[in-house]
Amino acid sequence: MKRYFILFFLTSLLTGCGNKGLTPRELVTEYYDAFNSSDFNRLTGVITDSITIIEGEYVMPYSKESFHEQFRWDSIFQPTYKILELEEQDNQIIVTVASSSKRYKFLKNDPLTCQFRISFNSNEITKLESLDCPNADWNVWQTERDSLVNWTKKNNPELDGFIHDLTMNGAINYLKAIELYENRKDAL
Repeated sequence: MKRYFILFFLTSLLTGCGNKGLTPRELVTEYYDAFNSSDFNRLTGVITDSITIIEGEYVMPYSKESFHEQFRWDSIFQPTYKILELEEQDNQIIVTVASSSKRYKFLKNDPLTCQFRISFNSNEITKLESLDCPNADWNVWQTERDSLVNWTKKNNPELDGFIHDLTMNGAINYLKAIELYENRKDAL
């Protein structure tokens, strides 16, 4: 009987050591800290088994496995995230984040500051919705992206398609294309 009590106590203790004690603000901070440290295991501790990312008209549902692939893709660009503001609003968090990366630098939008609405379920993050990116210049972004894609298609067709390949290999090809483009002989 004593063994069962100890086993029950330890099981209760271990299952209760998750994020039950973290506030929504702390969960959001941990989420971005996990990205900054490239620690997917930390990240899985604060998200639900399925997480949805909404950017404009794009609704992207992820399982933890598919979110891991997105995480790996993102990590290739060596991003950093800095929380500028956190505000609680109707059981959600509105967070303003400045992010920098090799990709944003190339697209001439670095740092990219955006605001997100983060929703929770059972003390875990379940949804991130992009609200606004006030300092983004989407015209410059599109011009730089299109120049890179078109140049790569013509000069390095083996890398063509990187823009739609959201795997780690796609991100590696994206960085290769940037490097080749920036070091091209016709660049001034």
